[in-house]
Amino acid sequence: MKQFNRLFCLSAFIFGILGAQAQSKVKIKKEIIESVENHKESMIEVSDGIWEAAETSLEEFKSSEYLINYAKKNGFEVEKGVAGIATAFTATYGKGKPVIGILGEFDANAGISQKRQPSREARVVGGAGHGCGHNLFGTASLGAALAIKEQIEKGTLQGTVVFFGTPAEETIFAKVWMAREGLFDQLDVCMDWHPGDEIEAITQSSKALVDFRVKFYGSSSHASSDPWNGRSAVDAMELYTTGLNYYREHIKPTARIHYDIEKAGDVVNVVPDYAQIWTRLRENDRPNVDVLYERAKEIAKGAALMAGVSHEIQLISGIYEIQVNRTGAKVMQKNIESLGGISYTKDEVQYANTILKETKKPLKGLDGKIYPLRPSLPAQGGSTDVGDVSQLVPTIRMSATVASKGGPWHSWAVVACTGMSIGHKGMVYASKALGMTMVDLFKDPELVNQIKKDFKDNRTNPSYEPRIPAGPPKLN
Repeated sequence: MKQFNRLFCLSAFIFGILGAQAQSKVKIKKEIIESVENHKESMIEVSDGIWEAAETSLEEFKSSEYLINYAKKNGFEVEKGVAGIATAFTATYGKGKPVIGILGEFDANAGISQKRQPSREARVVGGAGHGCGHNLFGTASLGAALAIKEQIEKGTLQGTVVFFGTPAEETIFAKVWMAREGLFDQLDVCMDWHPGDEIEAITQSSKALVDFRVKFYGSSSHASSDPWNGRSAVDAMELYTTGLNYYREHIKPTARIHYDIEKAGDVVNVVPDYAQIWTRLRENDRPNVDVLYERAKEIAKGAALMAGVSHEIQLISGIYEIQVNRTGAKVMQKNIESLGGISYTKDEVQYANTILKETKKPLKGLDGKIYPLRPSLPAQGGSTDVGDVSQLVPTIRMSATVASKGGPWHSWAVVACTGMSIGHKGMVYASKALGMTMVDLFKDPELVNQIKKDFKDNRTNPSYEPRIPAGPPKLN
């Protein structure tokens, strides 16, 4: 009987501790939500400033300063120009373990400037616009980091939070340079989100890719008087694209081939001595991208040989696929479900439907529902340099609604939403969910260990080697 009483008392003591810990987490998460609400107006001001600046890759000087100034104002230790990139930075608070990172992007897309209205009209003719919602991305992540910083400052959480200001996601993939410099090596877990048209914990991977430029060098002559004395670099480039397009029949359905002709002569009556083309190849993982890359290089070599010119392959950048962490995704999903969905006004739904009508898409309005945790799926569409981070450290990801359901992405239709209330609501929602999930990580060392075990047990690549040229990133 005495032994039973001792066991009963021990069990009661343990359950009491666990209950107190659970109550503590609930209280802290409530304060995280309150913090984001308290800072909401200043977060909107920052995100709108970035939306209006609309700076493209490696040119995000105003945009990064908006975030840097906000971080400094709120007590973070900021290091600018990390990894040799002028617009990359870190903002850190706290000390010791765990070290939890959170990613923030802020570059815009070229050529899709748009006013805050549901019909197409450029705010700056020929200018850029936030058609991927990165003005919201960086701001929401920093808002979540700030909410955690306040808890560390109070002593309710122990450890370190690091916000990573990561530029140039749309073109050059600056996170790869940051990874090469070891900036993510200190982390126990990294948090990430992306603006979307649904609310969910993300369990889908992304496509790996390689970016490279092919340069063809010929010799000029008069196109009519003595064309036989010239060797056309454009002939070689056209043969190269023909080869790529014939290759499409023999690639897997999961592969993608894109190219952009950057230089193809100057005038019609001169045999062009120079041509330049940017090529992007994608596949579901790094090894399969390598197969595409080797074949494309051979096609370029053959094209140069047929045209009687020389050629050069210039690596621009390359990224890995995302390694999904389902253990972390389950934690994120619970916090999303506890938050509930996003509510929209009639005016916001009408705004979204007007955009869908303008872009000739089915009218679906806005999706504020929470989607259940989905099976882990191979990549279906895009690519991101978050993939490289996820190859180094366990990464937990989510999506939040910031634009019309089913509308075209990387277009004016998204820009029209990311600078107004629809985008703001998604940003605030993501900031809360990210902060709440970080509370779980800071309060539960065993959870962090489980997330790390998931990372180790499900490695998609045995080792990590960044695929980028030496030196800082360059667009040309």
